[in-house]
Amino acid sequence: MIEIPISPNTKGLIFDIDGTLVDTMSLHYKASQIACNEYGFDFPLDFFKAYAGVPTLTVFELLIKHLGLNFNGREIGLKKENLYLELVHEVKPLQPVYDIVLKYEGKLPIALGTGATREIAEMTLKAAGILDKFEHIVTCDDVTNPKPAPDTFLQCASLIGIQPKYCQVFEDGDAGIKAAIDGGMMATDIRQYVDVNIQL
Repeated sequence: MIEIPISPNTKGLIFDIDGTLVDTMSLHYKASQIACNEYGFDFPLDFFKAYAGVPTLTVFELLIKHLGLNFNGREIGLKKENLYLELVHEVKPLQPVYDIVLKYEGKLPIALGTGATREIAEMTLKAAGILDKFEHIVTCDDVTNPKPAPDTFLQCASLIGIQPKYCQVFEDGDAGIKAAIDGGMMATDIRQYVDVNIQL
């Protein structure tokens, strides 16, 4: 079994949700692809991976601009979110990461920081059967500047009462890693330890 290391300096744990704590990325990509296909184009997988952790509506606006298409990115993003909610019952915790929660709950304060909306985040955690484990969840609804800005994780640190430099952040997206580093935190890229294939 893979064990993801915890720094001896860590006094607080902060987890991203999608693709980190819960294995959702294949479902997010499937929903994104279905939404785009309805408009006659594909969602490139490399673009999807590059913007992991960035709020969905922003990603779709950037994608439409990137592809030079004349569509409303927010409209397609909202369609994608609704499609994801139809699939969300399939999600499960990503065990090597969730094992950290099980090992340290009650010993170290824990918060979740996500680029998802509160509705999507809570439904994802509920579908995975772990919503009741977490008291502190910061979503894109709670900050003015979501990932890759550090605000999400700084708010997490504030909620659990731990200085940023003693917080260890677990992430699977480049935007989240940047947010953690820019927030002065210890960043752990779980992709080094967990192989999560994104597939339709």
